[in-house]
Amino acid sequence: MAPTPASARLTLIYALLFAPASLAAAAPGLFGDWRTPDGSVLRTTPCAQALCIKIISVTPTAPGTLDQKNPDPALRNRSLCNLQIGRDFSIAGDTQATNGHLYDPESGKTYKGNIDLEGDTLKLRGYLGVSLFGRTEIWHRTAEVKPCS
Repeated sequence: MAPTPASARLTLIYALLFAPASLAAAAPGLFGDWRTPDGSVLRTTPCAQALCIKIISVTPTAPGTLDQKNPDPALRNRSLCNLQIGRDFSIAGDTQATNGHLYDPESGKTYKGNIDLEGDTLKLRGYLGVSLFGRTEIWHRTAEVKPCS
């Protein structure tokens, strides 16, 4: 028995309604707050059908709190607080996200990136071209966050 147009629409509606929830449920370990080596805190969240990263706390030892190295002069006065620096990471299971884009406010450059989760440690690999020619930064899960103001 072939599905009716009404049942096909209902299935599509359910899929659209519950897809974001199932994405978050599929990889809860990847999402959360992470302390970087310099002491800043970044938050990984689901966005659309991907994973995104934004700065939620800037370390007091940061050289500045503005996006001064941005290649677009019109954006150099924007705050680093709540700045999205990671986007388009495809969730590849409970412990991986791949093929994302990372913006580095310290250099003003954007890189490709991959994420690997090992317990409460997140390994973020940024690279140009091939992953072999990149750098890995290790972040640690944190519950202690003093959000940007």
